[in-house]
Amino acid sequence: MAVKEKGGFLWRNRVPLTGGVLLILSLHLISSGVRPGDLAARPQSAILEALHPLDAAFARLSEGTASIVRDYLELVHVREENARLRDELAHVKSDRAKLAELETENRHLSEMLELRDALGLNAVAANVIGSDATGLNRTLIVSGGAQIGIQSGMAVIGNEGVIGRIIATSPHAARVLLINDHNSALDGFDQRSRARGIVAGTADDGIIMKYVDRSQDIRKGDTIVTSGLDGIFPRGLLVGTVKGVHREGPGLFIGVAIEPAAEFRGLEQVMVVTQTPPFVEDNSNPAH
Repeated sequence: MAVKEKGGFLWRNRVPLTGGVLLILSLHLISSGVRPGDLAARPQSAILEALHPLDAAFARLSEGTASIVRDYLELVHVREENARLRDELAHVKSDRAKLAELETENRHLSEMLELRDALGLNAVAANVIGSDATGLNRTLIVSGGAQIGIQSGMAVIGNEGVIGRIIATSPHAARVLLINDHNSALDGFDQRSRARGIVAGTADDGIIMKYVDRSQDIRKGDTIVTSGLDGIFPRGLLVGTVKGVHREGPGLFIGVAIEPAAEFRGLEQVMVVTQTPPFVEDNSNPAH
């Protein structure tokens, strides 16, 4: 028969024919439906049972992958939120520092204005913008200069006491010679005993009062103030306190060491007295 012959039609087309029959059978089962318990449902049930572990594993893998993705996205969001909060915190700290600095400057300025009012003289506030870089002189550079009426010879004071005097100006800046410079000198007196002398700087960054007669009563802790007799500093400004009195030797004068009232290294603002102080009549008996 043609079926048994390998060269026959059915033999040569056995694969396409078999596939077609199976396809028709599958379509028939799908279209007609398979009732539970039918023999035709048994292969399908076996296949589902065999694939169930794979489906469950794939479902778990998909769920785990989705969870990892969600966790990663949440982590990225948390990091972005933390970065934003850090930026906001940095801005808050910066604004707080600026506010504190403004409050400090306003307080210093208010103190300067109170000092000017107490003096009863014209004066301008100036910011300290530099200092002597060579170390040969003890000077400061302040803002303002001739443009706001600052001139050489004017007194410079601070909230704590006497600072120095102007020795040079430009349109927008001025140089201040500090009272602890060895070239500085001003007339002062002991507020308790009224003993007078010349307050001058020393080479070792100190302040002394020279030409004080040996007979004068000056004690450690006494307050030294300006006398106003030099025509530069108004009378009664605080210079410092006596920290030592030296009476050794046969000389006519005693040595008086003074602790300055002002802290020169920490100065930020000063007041320049732009008005000549009133004349003070010398009613004392000068020791020099």
